[in-house]
Amino acid sequence: MQPTPSETSELHDYDIQVLKSTRDIDPLEWNSLLKIQPTPTPFMKHEYLSAMELSESATAQTGWIPRFITIRSKQSLIAACPLYLKMHSYGEFVFDWAWANAYEQHGLEYYPKALVAVPFTPVPGTRLMAKDEQTRSLLAAAIKAWTQKEGLSSAHLLFGCAQDIKACEANSYSLRHTVQFHWQNANYKDFADFLSSLNQEKRKKIKQERAKVTKAGVSFISKYGSEINDEDWSFFYKCYERTYLEHGNAPYLTPDFFKRMQQSMPTNWVLFIASNERGDRIASSLVAVSDEVQEAQISESKEMTGSRDSNLATNERYHRVAYGRYWGALERVDCLHFEACYYQPIEWCIQNGVQRFEGGAQGEHKMARALLPVKTSSAHYLVHPSFASAVDNFLNREEQGIENYMEDLERRTPLKLGGSLSS
Repeated sequence: MQPTPSETSELHDYDIQVLKSTRDIDPLEWNSLLKIQPTPTPFMKHEYLSAMELSESATAQTGWIPRFITIRSKQSLIAACPLYLKMHSYGEFVFDWAWANAYEQHGLEYYPKALVAVPFTPVPGTRLMAKDEQTRSLLAAAIKAWTQKEGLSSAHLLFGCAQDIKACEANSYSLRHTVQFHWQNANYKDFADFLSSLNQEKRKKIKQERAKVTKAGVSFISKYGSEINDEDWSFFYKCYERTYLEHGNAPYLTPDFFKRMQQSMPTNWVLFIASNERGDRIASSLVAVSDEVQEAQISESKEMTGSRDSNLATNERYHRVAYGRYWGALERVDCLHFEACYYQPIEWCIQNGVQRFEGGAQGEHKMARALLPVKTSSAHYLVHPSFASAVDNFLNREEQGIENYMEDLERRTPLKLGGSLSS
């Protein structure tokens, strides 16, 4: 793929390729580049993206055609991103159905489109991996050039980090924001200490919800990493599948995907298992956790950026993070979902010194459980000028609504007077 001459004066030094499979990518190179990014997550690891593909969870058959853009200089990988040709908008969590309908009404094809994202994973983090900000901007430009070359309607980058969004904005992408809810660990000693930070109404509500689960005779155990055995993974998938089917949908992810997680990324998972008073397992929730970052990686990141004040070298980047991902239940118990998906993970985070727990996409009800609102960002490039202009007008109106929504949430903080919603 040849970039346009306007992208940079030194493009002859770069080799930009579009690969069709994770099999075509060196895992060590990919993961080494990921480690020095502003906000790496386990979901951008080669192992995770490979599992999506090889387990047949995200493939052409499911409407996700894998493509991976890489930029090399002197045989070294200096930028890369996952990209998918999408035949629909399922599994994205940033909704563009109205845009697709508008295209259809005007006799134009919206699909396939290009999507820079992690399939079925609405977790904010780095999407455009690059050695520096200039190269990140080059990667954003290369995505546009490829979108045009392939005759696609559009390119979309979902849940990007601040540096991704800056690179996209510099390349004339349109920006969009949504709201998620994250919990912050203020160095709480235990769950009771955490509760003491909340106002009386929310503190009482959480205590009542936990008491209902306890009164029903339900108890929990947590397992981390290699402690999660074959039987545990099988039970989890049974719960996960049941919940999807009860909502009238087949699950996105196959059993083989989770088998690959067990084999290739065991230290990135915590499983919470609920049992009734007879000792029968009745529910489970699966939480991902980020890798612990070694001091050597901190030094490498500072060296790569050339500045000790860079975003790559902030303390926030080295905080360990947990991500609420999947859950399911075989029996109905009042408030079991809240216990399995919020209170058990939060308690585990406090006990293990994890600094943040991200509760996933949407869900204002999470705020009552002390997960506080944060804005997440995406970037969108529509090739058709008239549609691009119309989408810009829509996003400007939507952004004002998001600002008003955040202000309303600020007024409804679950924290004691003087507490902050900032993440």
